Amino acid sequence: MAESKHQIRAQYTDSTVTVYQAYAPGIGLPAARDGRFPETWKRDRMTWIKPSFLWMMYRCGWGTKEGQETVLAVEISREGFEWALENACLSHYERGLHADAATWKRRLKRAPARVQWDPERDLRLRPLPHRSLQLGLTGEAARRYADEWIVAVTDVTPLAHAIHAHVRDGDLDAAGRLLPQERPYAVNDGFLAHLHQ
Repeated sequence: MAESKHQIRAQYTDSTVTVYQAYAPGIGLPAARDGRFPETWKRDRMTWIKPSFLWMMYRCGWGTKEGQETVLAVEISREGFEWALENACLSHYERGLHADAATWKRRLKRAPARVQWDPERDLRLRPLPHRSLQLGLTGEAARRYADEWIVAVTDVTPLAHAIHAHVRDGDLDAAGRLLPQERPYAVNDGFLAHLHQ
């Protein structure tokens, strides 16, 4: 049976799911230390969370890009994660999924979360054929994320650097052994139907 092109893969337990973000040390280090975002973290801005470790590495350049030097693994409640997905709108208009562009635009404006499906990445950060979820949170969703859903925040920058060092050395087996164990995230049939065709 062919694997779905749109599939959430994540590290998760019965009650939590791990997502990744990268910040400047001024935000990332206090967040990891205190298990919550500092006051300087803006709850009124869109924030993007990513269940894929390697997509985060692609986005932050293994924690080397300016303003993204601290890579965080944020463990959040599955209840919150699924609420965001249920209330999300696809970030772009897709004919056949949305009634028309105007309807999609109205829904996007009201939605507290939005979804993008971007090519998943391999250890060399090359695109793979299947898609990886990026979940943007704004308004109510961003506030709930910061104030209600977070269970734990861990600084995984040293892990990112260790894996990257193995990749640079050409030892993909050693790099692969250090990767977080992500697996397909089980949701009921139709749960993601409003987010892809």
